[in-house]
Amino acid sequence: MLHALLSWVFCFGLWLLLSGYFDVPLLLVFGVLSCALVVFVGWRAEVIDPEERPLRLRLNLSILAYWPWLLWQIVRANLDIAKRIIDPKLPISPTLITLKPSQRGDLGRVIYANSITLTPGTVTTALKGDTLQVHALTREGADALLEGEMDRRVRRLEGGG
Repeated sequence: MLHALLSWVFCFGLWLLLSGYFDVPLLLVFGVLSCALVVFVGWRAEVIDPEERPLRLRLNLSILAYWPWLLWQIVRANLDIAKRIIDPKLPISPTLITLKPSQRGDLGRVIYANSITLTPGTVTTALKGDTLQVHALTREGADALLEGEMDRRVRRLEGGG
């Protein structure tokens, strides 16, 4: 039960941070209820395991470095895609690649897959076991993923250094 409560506290804290509604009572009640519903569904689906930490992800200082880095990657990719739309001479070479993520847990692999999809010009099309299938709009985007910087940063989030 403590894990469910900690999950709710984390969920509601994140909701407050992302919504920015601190002074509208009705919206705060909706936030409390929606976070409670999320935790209840997670508990019923047996995602919240009482023998494990509620998030299974070490929320250490590396997350403070990861979010700004990911935001910068999103901005850079947006600018690149915008340039390619404006200038038809810039090449678009759709590429499908398979990656083997180095994350140990499912949550780490999902964060990695979602980070790829959040970056414009790349989308994770499949996450099966230990492989990711990614569609990249350009060869450069695919090469950047193959270099593995995002993979290493997400592995650090798991505490894997």
